[in-house]
Amino acid sequence: MAAPTVSPAACTQVLRVLALHGYWQNEHSFRERTGTLRKNLKKRAELVLISAPLTIPESEEGQREDPRGWWFSDPEKSSFHAMDETNSCAGLEESLDTVAKAFSELGPFDGILGFSQGAAFVAMLCALKQQGDPRFQFNFAILVGGFKSRATEHAHFYSEAITVPSLHVYGDTDQVIPGEMSQELAAHFVNPLLHTHPGGHYIPVCAAQKKVYFPFLDSFRK
Repeated sequence: MAAPTVSPAACTQVLRVLALHGYWQNEHSFRERTGTLRKNLKKRAELVLISAPLTIPESEEGQREDPRGWWFSDPEKSSFHAMDETNSCAGLEESLDTVAKAFSELGPFDGILGFSQGAAFVAMLCALKQQGDPRFQFNFAILVGGFKSRATEHAHFYSEAITVPSLHVYGDTDQVIPGEMSQELAAHFVNPLLHTHPGGHYIPVCAAQKKVYFPFLDSFRK
């Protein structure tokens, strides 16, 4: 899928984008990590950040302040790993309620962005939107370092091709979520726009990424 081409001079709208952090993060830590991104996108998009509802036990991550997650792949340990193949998870319904509340109280949103576990969650929201869930209304999705959940109870999210316009970004040297996992997720979307960067598990904001982010966002601006 080629990046859409739209003249930025013809666009005046600043898009509102709901941003979902990764596992072990929260609204505040994600705000720090997306400072450069938000600065570069400020003429095109405003990122609205929220925290996931699930608190990760302190013993799992040590000194991180208020680490959060969108679901646990191991309910007994209240922990998560993207590689876990499991028959039961916990917390997804609470997270869906949290995002639905954000749409209701902070929206409307033109798009939704997710990083790592947040990106995997965004894919599920895209599936729900496509299935007609009235709580989640948006026009596009940006998934950075995303992956397909390996939980059997999440299989229904991938039962049909997702038509929501999507941009998938991942790192060639990502050791947390290998590029193959992001490609696997992108394959569930119709005409996904894929962009790789030479780095690891983070949201890249260099000249090469601007050439992808900007036209993608501009295609939804008025």
